[in-house]
Amino acid sequence: MTATIGFGDRVRDALAEFGPLCLGIDPHARLLADWGLEDTAAGARELALAAVDAAAGRVGIVKPQVSFFERHGPAGFMVLEEVMAAARVAGLLVIADAKRGDIGTTMDAYAEAWLTPGAPLEADAITANPFLGIGTLEGTFRLAERAGKGVFVLAATSNPDAFTAQRATLPSGSTVSAGIVAEVSARNAGTTEAGSWGSIGFVIGATVDWAEAGLSPFAPPAPILGPGFGHQGAGPQDLVTRFGAAAPMVIASESRSLLASGPNRLADAIDSRIQEYRSFHA
Repeated sequence: MTATIGFGDRVRDALAEFGPLCLGIDPHARLLADWGLEDTAAGARELALAAVDAAAGRVGIVKPQVSFFERHGPAGFMVLEEVMAAARVAGLLVIADAKRGDIGTTMDAYAEAWLTPGAPLEADAITANPFLGIGTLEGTFRLAERAGKGVFVLAATSNPDAFTAQRATLPSGSTVSAGIVAEVSARNAGTTEAGSWGSIGFVIGATVDWAEAGLSPFAPPAPILGPGFGHQGAGPQDLVTRFGAAAPMVIASESRSLLASGPNRLADAIDSRIQEYRSFHA
C-alpha cells in the first residue's frame, strides 16, 4: 500500500511544479461591484468559481478568505462548500483562511469542521490562531496529521496592531513570534520523516522584517503562508529579500491585485504574475 503523502510534501510538490503564487479568493463588496456582480452569496459564488477556473492548471494553491463568504450567512457557507470542493476536484490545494483559535473541545470542533475528510467544509489546510497557547492547537495538529491535512499557525503578521503581542519578549529572551516558530518546529521535528516537510506551517507576512520580529531560520522545512504580496505592497522581487533562505518554502498569496483584473482578464493576470516570479527566481 502506498503511504499517504503528508501535507507539507504536497505543498513542496505544488511549489516545485507551479511556483510560489497562490490565488486568494476574497469576494468582498468592492470587488463584486467591480465585476458587475451583486453583493450577495450568488455574486460571491460567480466570482469565486471563476477564480477557481482561472487558477486551475496555473497555480497549485488557492486560499478562500472565509469571512467574505460567512458574511452572507448560511447561503455563503453553502457557496464556500461548493467553491472549495470545486477547487479540490480541479487539483488545487485549498487553504481555508479561517484563523480559528480557542481552547479544548471548542478548537477540536473547529478542526473537525475544516479538516475531516468528507466534511462539508473540507479543506486541505486551515489558518489557526495560537495566541491562546500552542497547546490549545494540539488536537488540531493531530487531526490534521491523521487526515493528511495542514495547519498554518499565525506567527508574524504584517499588521502593526499585532506587533505589541507578537514582538513581546518571552522569559527566554525570544519574541513571541520566534517562540511560536520554535515550538511548532520542535513538534514538526518529532513527527516529520527525514527529507520531508513538516505539515504544520506558519503565517509570516511578506512585509515583515525578520530581524525586527526576532525570527531566524528554522528546521525542519515547513510551508510558510506569506500574505502581503500584491495589493499590500510586496512583489516577486521581495521574496528572497524578505524570506532569505526560507524563500523556497513560501506560498505567495495574492488576491485583490489579481482579482481586480476582472473576470475576462484574470487568467492573463495570473499568467503575467507567474512570469514575474519566474524572472526574479529562475
